[in-house]
Amino acid sequence: MSVSTATAATTAATAPSVRAPLPVLGLDVTVPLASGGEVTYAALDYAASAPALQRVWDDVAAYAPYYGSVHRGAGYLSQLSTDLFENARRTVAEFLDCRTGDQVLFTRSTTDSLNLLATALPDGCEVFVFETEHHASLLPWGSPHAAGRRGRNARVTFLDAPRSHRAAVDTLERALAGRDPHGPALVCVTGASNVTGELWPVRELAAVAHAHGARIVLDAAQLAPHHPVSLRELDVDWVAFSGHKLYAPFGSGVLAGRTDWLDEAEPYLAGGGASRRVAWREDGGVDVEWHEGVARHEAGSPNVIGAHAIASACKALGSAGFDALRAREERLIRVVREGLADVPEVRFLSLFGDDAARVGVLSFVVEGWESSSFAAALSGSYGIGVRDGLFCAHPLVRALTGAEGECGSADSLGAIRVSFGAGTPDEHVERFVRAVRELVRGVRAEG
Repeated sequence: MSVSTATAATTAATAPSVRAPLPVLGLDVTVPLASGGEVTYAALDYAASAPALQRVWDDVAAYAPYYGSVHRGAGYLSQLSTDLFENARRTVAEFLDCRTGDQVLFTRSTTDSLNLLATALPDGCEVFVFETEHHASLLPWGSPHAAGRRGRNARVTFLDAPRSHRAAVDTLERALAGRDPHGPALVCVTGASNVTGELWPVRELAAVAHAHGARIVLDAAQLAPHHPVSLRELDVDWVAFSGHKLYAPFGSGVLAGRTDWLDEAEPYLAGGGASRRVAWREDGGVDVEWHEGVARHEAGSPNVIGAHAIASACKALGSAGFDALRAREERLIRVVREGLADVPEVRFLSLFGDDAARVGVLSFVVEGWESSSFAAALSGSYGIGVRDGLFCAHPLVRALTGAEGECGSADSLGAIRVSFGAGTPDEHVERFVRAVRELVRGVRAEG
């Protein structure tokens, strides 16, 4: 659907009216409109990748001339880089309120972190996963690919999508009640849905897991940029998150928590850094003595800039204060929901109900539109970037849109997702609301 140049111009402001609490890169970027001209880009796809914080960019730029090899260099820059890398580990541990004995591993992403943990499962481990999970926490345990890599005879139970916090706790209680409490078991749960933005009852689920002798890993990819995450208070065994969702887009992630399963597992990657001693055997084979602790699963040259960027983002979020960030985000959520409340064609997706607590992630369908067409119209006519499709959570989106069990393209079965955070100006959210209303009104008038 086309929108006139005049409409687009009045809808898309060229400068944010209210600055966000944490400056990010890209607020002055302009993009072309389908009708001609350019407009300031409104990045409202934070749930996929948040823009870099200005502080993160500045910290990385300041370090870049001093970049050097890590852990195995005697030169000054190598020593400096090693200190920077290990200080980043300590900063992340503080950000996550790690307990004594917990360790922080640097990975490539949340997906990488959870796949690493999957390779460390004890033999015969039972894994319990809600079917509402993102693919990063749904697939490592139960897919044929995961089974082939893992090779440890894990048994996976997928739990039905709950429709309330109470239902989530009760579902897990029933699933764990019949298991052998002495055998190894792992529960995997998200902290905030990447589809609906809704918060999950993590502490209550952790209590149920531990009462039945199971451990729990928290996928905090969508939670950590918006809420404080404390391993101590939530009482989870591990937490995983990604730098690129935390305003640190340099291909890095974190797996933090208990050490025993990881120390007992074969290294995630075989190579330098993970090996303590390598020697030839008389038969021509190789004897390898592996490190314990973080080095065991961080083979190869680490992503120093990625780790430094995550640490910088953690410090920035901590300084800004999550209470203030959450209060502002809740206000922006109300702007969207109330601004579209009288548009009957728009239906928001939810597991726990419209009033459920959530982060700045909202998905919806629009009657009469395919998700890809609507997202393209927002981009081409208003300079607004959102996400459309199934959001790497195919079972959940299909269930919420009523297309469960169908096989079709993400265009026809998907939804539209708008997401924002600490770097989003108020005007970008207000422009989005106006654009949705105008697009729907335009179709209504044509019909």
